[in-house]
Amino acid sequence: MPIHLSPPAPSMTGSVATGTSSITLVNGSSSENESFTFADLVASLEGRDPAQQLDILNERLVLENRIKEGAENLLNMNLADSLRLKVETELEMARSKIDAIVKRIEQQPAVDQSKNALQNARACLKKLAALDAQANGTASSSTGSPVSAPDLDRQKIQVMNELVDILRKTLRVRYELNVTEIIESVIPSLADRSSKQCRAAAYRVIRHALVDVDSVKCLSEQYLDWYIVKSLTRDNKCAVEKEQVIKLIRTIVEVGSERSESAPRVPLSESIMRAFIAVAEHIEDPFRLICVQTLVEILLIDIDLVARTGGIRFLLHVLGDGPAEISSLIASAFLHIVDSPKTRRYLRLGYDIEIALTAITDAYGKGTEHADRMRGCAKIVQLLLRSWSGLMYLCMGNMGAIRSLIDMLTLPSLETRDIILDMFFDLLNIRAPDWYQTFIDGRRLTMYRKSRDSTEKAQSETTERPVVAPYQKLTDQYIGLLIMVFTHAGLFEALTSMVTETTTGSNLSRKATLLIAETLHLANRVLPLNAAAKVQAISRIFCMAADRSNVDFRIIGTTTLAAIDSFNRNRTKLEPNASVKQVRPRANSVEDAVRRGQRQVEQVKLKMGMNMDDKQFQSTFVEAQVLAQKDHTKWNFDTVVELVEGPFLVPKRVEEAIRVRFIRRVMSFYHPFSHRFSDMPRNKTNQKWVRLGCSLLNTLMSTAEGVRYLSNEDQFLTQIVKAFAQLDPFNGMTDSDPIFSKKRVAETLTYGYLEMLGTISRHKEGVELMEKFKVFTAFYHLSELRSREDLIKGIIENLDYSIDGHPRIVLSKALTSSYKHIRLYATRHLGDLIRASPTANAWTLRLLVTQLYDPALEVCSLAVRFLEDACESKDILQLVVEMRPTLDHLGDMGHPLLLKFMSTAIGFRYLYDAGYIDREMDIWFNERNIYYVVQVEVFLSKVFSDGEDTPDKLTFDGAVPPHFYGEMAKTDLGCQILQEKGHFSEFSQFIRRHGLEGEDVELITKLKSILWAVGNVGATEGGLPFLEEEDIIPAVLDIAEQSPISSVRGTCFFVLGLISSTSQGAEILDDYEWESTLSPLGLPTGLCMPQHVERFATLPPWEEYQSSDSTIRLLPPKEPKELEVLTAIQNLANTVIANTASRSLAKMKSRPEYHDIFSSPAMFYRALQTISGQHYRLPVRRYIIDLFNLELNAETVQKLHEASRTMVPHPSHKPSYSEVNRYNSISSVASIQRTTDEKPTEEPEPLAMPAVNKIVGFSA
Repeated sequence: MPIHLSPPAPSMTGSVATGTSSITLVNGSSSENESFTFADLVASLEGRDPAQQLDILNERLVLENRIKEGAENLLNMNLADSLRLKVETELEMARSKIDAIVKRIEQQPAVDQSKNALQNARACLKKLAALDAQANGTASSSTGSPVSAPDLDRQKIQVMNELVDILRKTLRVRYELNVTEIIESVIPSLADRSSKQCRAAAYRVIRHALVDVDSVKCLSEQYLDWYIVKSLTRDNKCAVEKEQVIKLIRTIVEVGSERSESAPRVPLSESIMRAFIAVAEHIEDPFRLICVQTLVEILLIDIDLVARTGGIRFLLHVLGDGPAEISSLIASAFLHIVDSPKTRRYLRLGYDIEIALTAITDAYGKGTEHADRMRGCAKIVQLLLRSWSGLMYLCMGNMGAIRSLIDMLTLPSLETRDIILDMFFDLLNIRAPDWYQTFIDGRRLTMYRKSRDSTEKAQSETTERPVVAPYQKLTDQYIGLLIMVFTHAGLFEALTSMVTETTTGSNLSRKATLLIAETLHLANRVLPLNAAAKVQAISRIFCMAADRSNVDFRIIGTTTLAAIDSFNRNRTKLEPNASVKQVRPRANSVEDAVRRGQRQVEQVKLKMGMNMDDKQFQSTFVEAQVLAQKDHTKWNFDTVVELVEGPFLVPKRVEEAIRVRFIRRVMSFYHPFSHRFSDMPRNKTNQKWVRLGCSLLNTLMSTAEGVRYLSNEDQFLTQIVKAFAQLDPFNGMTDSDPIFSKKRVAETLTYGYLEMLGTISRHKEGVELMEKFKVFTAFYHLSELRSREDLIKGIIENLDYSIDGHPRIVLSKALTSSYKHIRLYATRHLGDLIRASPTANAWTLRLLVTQLYDPALEVCSLAVRFLEDACESKDILQLVVEMRPTLDHLGDMGHPLLLKFMSTAIGFRYLYDAGYIDREMDIWFNERNIYYVVQVEVFLSKVFSDGEDTPDKLTFDGAVPPHFYGEMAKTDLGCQILQEKGHFSEFSQFIRRHGLEGEDVELITKLKSILWAVGNVGATEGGLPFLEEEDIIPAVLDIAEQSPISSVRGTCFFVLGLISSTSQGAEILDDYEWESTLSPLGLPTGLCMPQHVERFATLPPWEEYQSSDSTIRLLPPKEPKELEVLTAIQNLANTVIANTASRSLAKMKSRPEYHDIFSSPAMFYRALQTISGQHYRLPVRRYIIDLFNLELNAETVQKLHEASRTMVPHPSHKPSYSEVNRYNSISSVASIQRTTDEKPTEEPEPLAMPAVNKIVGFSA
């Protein structure tokens, strides 16, 4: 499909307003579209070939689709009726034109575009060949006057751009054209005499010609390396050329790399790699970041190539020094390398990854400007410690790396300490609330109740969050392991030393105390009893508190313990629900004490009002000023409220108020057409009148006299219905400014009528009144209005559904509305009703189940999510299963809900009879087990990652996702089927056979998936016997402590936590020195820790890989001058003597006797090989290449190729004595080993002589 056929976003260049008379749908006026008919389009096709006709039809189809999308978007907005009619007309015209154009396209004869494109591409290649011949002066004399070089370049660029367009648009041409032919056609354009734009266009053609591995192999046969090396060496003035050559290299990596597990390979030569690394090293190069990213990609594919060319060392330095925006990417790549024993041998244990810590460990004595680098380093450390490979690597060598970080807390550097403390807060996932700063500042925590904002926030969180599963999170288990590691590495000793520095305390020491208190709190929750007891001993602090011989120590110890105790006591008061999340607030919770007191006061006032005598009642009437003043602003509002919520609850008082016209006066104020209440601006001050109206209606509905008054005497409901009728286009009562216009609802108190109607609907008599006045009929008519979703949402939100009748019908009608946004809102409100209900209601669940069959995928997804949350309750789950919903049409979206059904006997039987169990069991056994591993690992990485919350991060809170085999093992029938299928026996055999696999990636991934399946089965009472029968727990423990893959060890760690979810599983693991965390009631929480953490959290040491020296050894030069030049070039790699060598080269180039050397292709080849085998900075490489007076073109490249054949010695060549000395003079090597022990008798022993070391520019 051509790229121009993709439907773009509709663009609206004209403003849309209520009074607008014309609109612009797509970059032009609507009149232009109306004037262009299909007949005009057909006329424009006459006389054109089929290909041109098809292009015209496609372009017009794109335009009409844009008009259609723009009109549909406009109809979703609030438009005037005349403007809406015009948009609808435009939409119908666009749809009819689209149908006609599509039919015409289908009738078009088939056009073989690829054949024409192939011919055009070959014509472009011929043009390039002719232009090259013309540039070389080989064209015939009939061609006319010669063309200048800039004009030739422009013509070449134009032809190459045409060729690129063909290759981009027609993929078939890229496969049918010979890649070698394309490269040979553009190679002359890479010469130095061509412009940088021409060379860039040539690289672009080559890039688009590469389609597979074979095409990249053809590229390697064309001697392009030196062109690429020189292009990479050019300065920033040639940025356009450099950009294209870097894109070419990235394409070679992407297309031509062989990613086999046995021998992964990136088809780049070492000369290109070293030139590419030099660009990445150069800080001032604009392409540095993309080069670093490309090196990281190459590192993950072919680590041996990067190691041979010095790329690993460079990437490690970037990891330590920055820039920060790319350090996390490099750290993730090295974590992947550390995970496998095959790749981690390229790293030096104790040196390489530790470079990432140097910004912190070497921070002492550096200025404040170093703080930003330390913060970046802290993020990298967090990334390392939040992954299994990073944690186990840093724990090697008796946790030396972690100890070095902790030891920085003992150095007197305030900035460093503060950053490290913040790092530990983040690592342990400690989120500091606002009142923590009060603790750090040393002020007393006297705020014994929450502020209103925090209370409202907590209430909103409790209404939005689902019920938490009974087991703990995977993140809690990992944090528990981190606490044990940090404790073993001496974190508490370092924090204690910070606390003991001063008796008066400082912000930093109190922050350390806070970290101690938080860590102790976490340890009490996530660690087993014995491990938590060791952490909470804090023996040094207790010893100081009990030390009577040292007053300062005693003060420090007691102050620290008092601060920890104060923190714990006030934590309960300030955050009573910090550790327990509930769906709704408890009625008897501590935070509701003030609310209960206020309610008691209100009840006392209510009793006093109801017991008011006649005299007091009359005086209150007079005080209210309602009968004396018609202007509501002169009423005594508080007195009116007191009457409504007190005495009027007595029927006698209501009858008296109606008789004296008190109620009539107040109700007339609320009549819509009185334009008193309905015209008041909507602001915080006036909202009290809405509350008064709701209270008055609630009071009237509680007495028979009040109901009779509303039914027979008052016009309130009648006027409400008339106001709604103003919006009904079929009612004939339209008004220019209706009461319930969108503007009035948004800006005035008119919205309050919806709340008042909701108050009436809470009473049975109120529902009857609304039926009598046909309020519900008005609601049904409003639900058909597309543009008044604000009213529909307000009605749905305010109606009470506790009484069976029309309110529920209104909700069900909204749930099945023809407009998707209304269905979404109604479904969301229905889910909130279910969540807020203390008991299971069959009617709400039935409506929500109906939403599973909605045609819109978003509505189905929302219904599934609410059902998942609701089914955490066993009663609701039972009701939903009894409704027997069909979820096959939902696909993967419905699987989590079906897994919940499996956890009950009736649900499992229903799914088994439907054939779901057998079908899904085979899918999980073969495919979905692998997907489960990927899902868990990706979600865990997102939970542990820094940054903003993403949708995936919000949907996964660290708890174990439901697993098919785990849910299956929760019922007796499921265990029986699992036994009959024999899947668990196969799992056990695979674990025993491949438990210590360290090479095959597919086997490792399958091992993880089977471990998760075994763990989920073992997490149930019915599934644990399977593990005991197969005796698989010892095998899992062996893998956890001996596997060479750190991520497999981490999987076993979580799996053992799942097995510890049952009491019997916890007892079994305790026999193997893995202790489980128990709740205060002695029940297992699903967390399990090794008693010997140093045996688990480590990796076996490895022997560093010694890569073979692949540097091409050339025969040494015979001329002394050549030797002198080559030695100086080699000395440029030494930063100490580089300046002297550079001056020597400049002097030599200025001398006539050296002219032939700097014009020699052979010496140029030696120089290129030198910079391709050693590390040179980018400016030095550029300086070396610019020394030679040679133009890089096809002839020069051919000479370089011939030099490579004559200078590279045969493998059987034996260097002579003079060659050995020349080798030593060039490379300063102490000795060169001979290939044989036989030596000529007439020559002295070479190894017995001192090495000749000659450095040009220094006197002897």
